[in-house]
Amino acid sequence: MSQATVEADVLQTAGKGVRENPVDKYLRMERMPTIWCPGCGIGTTVNCFSRALDDSGFDLDKVAIVSGIGCTGRVAGYLKLDSFHTTHGRAIPFATGLKLANPELKVVVYSGDGDLSAIGGNHLFHAARRNADLLVVCVNNFTYGMTGGQVTPTTPYPAIASTTPYGAYEETFNLPHVVASAGATYVARWTAYHVRQLAKTMGEALGKKGFRFIEIIAPCPTLYLRRNRLGEGLEEMKFYKEKSVIKNGADPKDVGLDYREEIVVGKFVDIERPTLEESMEKRMREALGAKYVPYQQPGKMSPRS
Repeated sequence: MSQATVEADVLQTAGKGVRENPVDKYLRMERMPTIWCPGCGIGTTVNCFSRALDDSGFDLDKVAIVSGIGCTGRVAGYLKLDSFHTTHGRAIPFATGLKLANPELKVVVYSGDGDLSAIGGNHLFHAARRNADLLVVCVNNFTYGMTGGQVTPTTPYPAIASTTPYGAYEETFNLPHVVASAGATYVARWTAYHVRQLAKTMGEALGKKGFRFIEIIAPCPTLYLRRNRLGEGLEEMKFYKEKSVIKNGADPKDVGLDYREEIVVGKFVDIERPTLEESMEKRMREALGAKYVPYQQPGKMSPRS
């Protein structure tokens, strides 16, 4: 038997029973592998999001993803969607403008706790107040993973960070409480361990209107876990399994996080109220009456008579 025949048989055998990963079609495979460290939870969240897209049946030409700066900010570059990698902390205002300019789009903001709640914190709670029609996915690993492991507004007391070498001491944000208090219509939290629940929640949130917020607790093994001597990513996933308590419908003010204590997960808020666009349309019609001309996308405007 020739060498060529052997190689052909090996290739044919290797191909039998091999199924394509269902999330591959949602990813820019030419950019793989990702920059994320072994044990990082961000890739797991992207897998969940891709599966939510797969189940949604949405026209992907009408789904856009926007991110800021940081490890999680790289998500926008790996998903095979129209995407925009914005400046630090500005993902939400960019996304708001995109949604207002093209109301047909489903716009998703996907970024980290530092980008969204620190430099982007002002935009976070104002978008919730306005009920901007956005889904915001916040991967919370309690640190700035890309720029040196500095303390963030979610770093719990007394965790060590590069800027708090003797332990964090500032009061932290309870992000579900912050956005729920500001007016978010959908608020949930899961960990990177809860892959089925997370994919289901992402799909549910994609189908809603208004400001939706999903917090995902995820490990950063290279900086946060190592600096706090907490082991590798696998150990942290075991910690999530042991410490997470599902409390759907819990009051967001009661789901704050402590260092290495109970993690309350679940869907906390699911309500309806007028979106930013709907509120604007209503006010303009009340104020201007017949003189008001609703916004129409360029190229979709009816010809002038």
